[in-house]
Amino acid sequence: MTAAPQSVTIQLPDLVYRRLQRAADLTHRSVEEVLVSTVNIALPASEDIPSKVADDLAAMTLLSDDELRSALFSMLTVDQQQRLQELNDIADRRLLTTAEQAELDNLVKLYDIAVLRRAKAMATLAYRGHAIEDELSLANQDEQR
Repeated sequence: MTAAPQSVTIQLPDLVYRRLQRAADLTHRSVEEVLVSTVNIALPASEDIPSKVADDLAAMTLLSDDELRSALFSMLTVDQQQRLQELNDIADRRLLTTAEQAELDNLVKLYDIAVLRRAKAMATLAYRGHAIEDELSLANQDEQR
C-alpha cells in the first residue's frame, strides 16, 4: 500500500526556483518531479542500512566542500585494517572462532560504512559541480603532505 502524497508549500529564492525550472525543462519533467527527486537524493531512505547510518549519510549533503573532501579518505584506522587482513588470513586457514567472526563482522561493517561515506562525498561533490578526478587528486596531495 502506497502512502498518500503530502502537500507542502514553501518559499524558494528566485535563483533556486530558476535552477529547478531549468532542470525540469532539460529533463522534460515538472518542477515538482525534479524537487521530489532532489529531496530523495538528498535524504535517501534505505531499509538495507541502519537508520543512524542513513541519517549520517543524509546529513553529509549539508557539509562544506572541504568537509566532503576529507570524507573522501575516511577509512579504517591502520590497526583496524591490519586486524581485518589478519582475520581474513586466519579465515583462509581455518574456521574463525565465534569471537573472531564477530570481530570480523564488525570490521567489515565499519569498512562498508566508510565506503558508503566516501561514495556519498564523491556524489555530493559531483552534484555541486566538482570534477571528482580533480578532487581525488587534490585530496591525495593533501594526504601526502
